[in-house]
Amino acid sequence: MNIREGLIPTVLGSAVTATGYILKQKHGSNKMFANTIFGFGLAHIVLGAIDLVEHRR
Repeated sequence: MNIREGLIPTVLGSAVTATGYILKQKHGSNKMFANTIFGFGLAHIVLGAIDLVEHRR
C-alpha cells in the first residue's frame, strides 16, 4: 500500500478541525479550548497539504 507523504496529517487535521468546530458550536464548552483544537487541526491541514504538493510524483 502506497500512502503519499502528507496525507495522514491532512486527514487527521480534518478530523481535529471538525471536532474543534463542533466544540465551538456547543454553548457549554470552553471557547478557548475549542479554538485551540480548531487551530491545531487547521495547522495540520496546511502542513499536510504543503507536504502533498512538495512530494508529488
